[in-house]
Amino acid sequence: MQVRESLFSGVEFAEEYRLMAKDTFRIVTRGADGKIRIRDYNKAESLQKMHTQIGIDDCSTDLGLRGQPVFHGLIGPMPEGKNIVRYESPEVFETLTKEWSTAKATRRSRTKKPDALLADNLLAENVPPAMPEA
Repeated sequence: MQVRESLFSGVEFAEEYRLMAKDTFRIVTRGADGKIRIRDYNKAESLQKMHTQIGIDDCSTDLGLRGQPVFHGLIGPMPEGKNIVRYESPEVFETLTKEWSTAKATRRSRTKKPDALLADNLLAENVPPAMPEA
């Protein structure tokens, strides 16, 4: 039995991982005046000076988030765009989630396919479809 080789060589994998890597850390909080406050950082070390790291993300479906720090008092990491890791205060997270969940989705009307229209018309008229000849 032959073992299948990886799609990426070591160099190709390193390049792919580098392209997936997230290099901006965004903290979203609410200021004393009630306005949303957004601060961006270039390094996780800058955040570790202000927040206590309590773990690392090891289960995100976004592979670029795996290995990112988890901080006490912040919700995250979560993806925002291609290269941004986002963290939110619990209050901001709750507010934005409520706004998102109550937003009305635009509804599209479905158009029926011609075959479906024909089947609906036949059922409405109680006419059985013609049997194919054997």
